[in-house]
Amino acid sequence: MTKWLLRSMTELSSRKWISSMTGKFAQSAASRPFISRFAKAYGIKTEEAEKPLSQYKTLNEFFTRRLKPGFREVHASVDSLTSPVDALITGAGPIEKGTILNVKGQDYTIDELLNGSPRTANYMNGYYIVLYLSPTDYHRIHTPVSGRIVEREHVLGKVYPVNDFGLTHMRRVLSRNERLITYMQHSGGETAVVKVGAMNVSSIQYVQPLKAEMAKGDELAYFEFGSTVVLLLEDDTFQPREAGLLGSKVAMGERLGTLIEES
Repeated sequence: MTKWLLRSMTELSSRKWISSMTGKFAQSAASRPFISRFAKAYGIKTEEAEKPLSQYKTLNEFFTRRLKPGFREVHASVDSLTSPVDALITGAGPIEKGTILNVKGQDYTIDELLNGSPRTANYMNGYYIVLYLSPTDYHRIHTPVSGRIVEREHVLGKVYPVNDFGLTHMRRVLSRNERLITYMQHSGGETAVVKVGAMNVSSIQYVQPLKAEMAKGDELAYFEFGSTVVLLLEDDTFQPREAGLLGSKVAMGERLGTLIEES
């Protein structure tokens, strides 16, 4: 009964107009007094921020902050896949015949996650990594590989929460929420960076100007409030690191595994 009630309340509150209202407030000068309280409530490491708190004009500007140079190191090896974000890995494993198995007890098909794209065929037996960003985290998204962007797609959708409750109790949130999908061609194949929006704002923005060629660690996009990134690796192109991925808290630029070049 309790789960049904919470699920129903979430369904009712996960409307785009509510997120839009929240976003307008976060982008207004009226939100400025909440910056220090927000940082304290979530234990954000303000010393890493590019500017002092007093120089941020809105809550949204602080939330989408850049970091001071040197606070994240991007793994330098040419064949490494690195984390695009600061996040908790809530799902990782082989894709089995086009299906991502058991992400918080639910299965997802690559076809629905990629909105029926013809590129689905590239990932039918590849590898997936789900990275969840909490409000505490740095919310800029960086490229996990060096390569060329071959396609971008914006998929309209819902704004359900992508936290533990949302992923566990709401029906297939990752493939129903708004998504911004970037396909990158690298030396070993193709990688899809699927940025999933969330309740409250749900805005995902590309860093401007858009570039075709990008180096590993370059700024790609940013979230306005918490969300999730799903990395998809093409069939036979990735080997996860020996230390394991599922349940790990990772920093942007941290090595997740090895890219396997075509022989």
